Amino acid sequence: MYTSYQKLEVWQKAIQLCKEIYVITKKYPKTETYSLVDQMKRCSVSIASNIAEWDQRNWEWETIHFLYIAKWSAAELETQLIISKELWFVDDKEYEYLQSKILEVLKMLSSLITYKKKNRSS
Repeated sequence: MYTSYQKLEVWQKAIQLCKEIYVITKKYPKTETYSLVDQMKRCSVSIASNIAEWDQRNWEWETIHFLYIAKWSAAELETQLIISKELWFVDDKEYEYLQSKILEVLKMLSSLITYKKKNRSS
């Protein structure tokens, strides 16, 4: 049985992105385990977690806040991916693929935030 947030496409895509981050960071140097790898994992987990928390909150100002946190975490992850590319931890193909997934989630979150802002009660 699924809870309401699990039915959301943005949450599903965030979960998939998180899994892909866990897979790709396995090949990073061991020296990055407690720095870049840890940060990327935490950001990717934060995206899906904050979407879930958004869905379970009662007050509108809280719901939008958690969507923003998810969006900020996605932007952090995007930056960490750029750093990974600059350090040669990911190749061009991996970078382009993950970048497209992050941008997709960012766009969906932006749309959801805009929708929620327009449709909140006064």
